[in-house]
Amino acid sequence: MCEKYDISNLDDLSSVALELLSLSDNRIFVIEGDLGAGKTTLVKYMCSHLQIIDSVSSPTFPIINEYENSNGDKCFHFDFYRLNNIKEAIMLGVDSYFSSGCYCFIEWPDLIKSLLPPDYHHIKLKEINNTRQLLLLK
Repeated sequence: MCEKYDISNLDDLSSVALELLSLSDNRIFVIEGDLGAGKTTLVKYMCSHLQIIDSVSSPTFPIINEYENSNGDKCFHFDFYRLNNIKEAIMLGVDSYFSSGCYCFIEWPDLIKSLLPPDYHHIKLKEINNTRQLLLLK
């Protein structure tokens, strides 16, 4: 089962990002999509709605970016594209991030799926018939 959203327009992406944040108290978001699909852009919009004061960018090279909002609340943005094996993720201490209660936005999750908590939001970004779609998988 999945919900589909047309996010071809950036205004639509912003409103969908806000809706996703209000789904539940669950703060773990797994975001999948091809290179250039808009994963980091989605995270930027979500962070904007969370009033993050730090600059939001792809964590491809650092693997984990930590952001803070005006209240001092933290959120974490992961990009596991460059990891070679699950041991590297374990050494980074991802389990402590995932259990922190903070928002966690995870790009390229395939390698670490076994480390995820059982309940998380699963999002796929796709281009279908010249429109960009966000699929919320359940």
